[in-house]
Amino acid sequence: MTALLADIVAVRGDEAAVIDERGTTSWNQLDERVTRLVRALEDRGLRVGDSVVAMLGNQAEMIEVTLACVHGGWLMVPLNWHWVPPEVAYVLADAEAAAVIVDERWIEVMAGALVEADVPRLRSRLLVGDGPVPSGFERYEEAVAAASSDELVDPQRGGPMFYTSGTTGWPKGVRSALSAIGGPPEVLLLIAHTMAPTIGVTPGDRIVQLVCGPLYHSAQWAFGVFALCCGATVVLQHRFDPAGVLELIDEHGVTNLHLVPTQMIRLLELPDDVRHGFDGSSLVQIIHGAAPCSPSVKRRMIEWVGPVISEYYGGTEGGFLSLINAEEWLAKPGSVGRPLTVVEILVLGPEGEVLAPGETGEVWFRSLLGSDFEYHNAPDKTASAHRSGGLGTLGDVGYLDADGYLFLSDRKIDMIVSGGVNIYPAEIEAVLTDHRAVADAAVFGIPDDEMGEAVHAALALRHGHVWSDALADDITAFSRERLAGYKVPRTFEIHADLPRSEAGKLSKRTLRDPHWAGQDRAI
Repeated sequence: MTALLADIVAVRGDEAAVIDERGTTSWNQLDERVTRLVRALEDRGLRVGDSVVAMLGNQAEMIEVTLACVHGGWLMVPLNWHWVPPEVAYVLADAEAAAVIVDERWIEVMAGALVEADVPRLRSRLLVGDGPVPSGFERYEEAVAAASSDELVDPQRGGPMFYTSGTTGWPKGVRSALSAIGGPPEVLLLIAHTMAPTIGVTPGDRIVQLVCGPLYHSAQWAFGVFALCCGATVVLQHRFDPAGVLELIDEHGVTNLHLVPTQMIRLLELPDDVRHGFDGSSLVQIIHGAAPCSPSVKRRMIEWVGPVISEYYGGTEGGFLSLINAEEWLAKPGSVGRPLTVVEILVLGPEGEVLAPGETGEVWFRSLLGSDFEYHNAPDKTASAHRSGGLGTLGDVGYLDADGYLFLSDRKIDMIVSGGVNIYPAEIEAVLTDHRAVADAAVFGIPDDEMGEAVHAALALRHGHVWSDALADDITAFSRERLAGYKVPRTFEIHADLPRSEAGKLSKRTLRDPHWAGQDRAI
């Protein structure tokens, strides 16, 4: 038996461990398949410390590969399956891939990337699926079936290395406490149980966790894998479908669900008959994060599903940093909560001074357990995200109130400087998305000869609304009632949808860059 699953298998072996669009995997089956996969990769020459790069969707094999890496002493590198060959090739080389595991849906992208990438340590290429097997690849299922299922001897701990989205330049791998190599795999089990209260899972309870965002994202991975390690049945939806989410919740008795704000908006926009036909009585917790959420959206979600909504703040680098439940949020609207008991959060000024409650500055955090992070092969970037004393930052700007609740203003890199005044777009976006016609908003600075930068907004409209001068005037008047005049957007552009990843991250660079093309300055 595998170290992570042994206790669960002993009492629930025939029950469902993972449910995906292709079927159900029991705890017994998962345990055996993970063991065989470890053996298969070892047989192909993988050694402790190697990297396994996986381009897989929300499917059982993604869980299997993760757990195999945890028991093989390997670095598990999940790839964004939206990437194109040059992006994949960069990560393959940067991570020094020793094995590649890819679903047949993305075999052309992976094959193209392997032509470009310098991967001298590559030992194994496995293809998931029943389609044609390209030269140099083996079928994943055949490799697993042919390997030994004998109990693993002296398994070594491995873990994930996630690549950031790369707002500037190529993405960078983040190595955190989860990425440590060597020692007993049970350490990951300890981490999972430590995080259980945050993700809403009590070991021993019958939990059904639905993951409807991509597992290549660190938050979705944590809510899937940590919940599984605590005994939860994990239901995987490959591509987010709002009506499908409601069906899966009622069909499988889902108790726990992770969402990003864009997904909540899409759920709220479902036809009334679909939402009214939803039972949802099994839900214990819906937790959201990864991007700012409009207060009106959150209130509507609470009104619909009840006070089961919680919110976290964190990132790949630092993990979960703060948490707030529905009752607290209704008393402190806009807050992302108090720091977790194992985290210290400080708000610092430009000289590194600790700011008083209510004063806005850079948000820094320190793990009280001593864990830290670094960017793979990027010492300068690692240094820029740290201060002495073990402090790290995600690059956010905000303040702590007198009760210790954290409020975020923006990311430092998104700050607009207009006429010498610092303007934080997140505040403006929250107002815009409260307007009846606005579904999504991205605010950023564009060149202005007099002021340096002018406030500009890219909008996606709600169904049934069409852009016009009258609507522009109405949104401007609405904003002026809620914002200081210098914060109100001077100009607008309209899109069918704003460029967001499936993890809910907004790609402002895509929107902003055309406005700065040909300029001799970037801000």
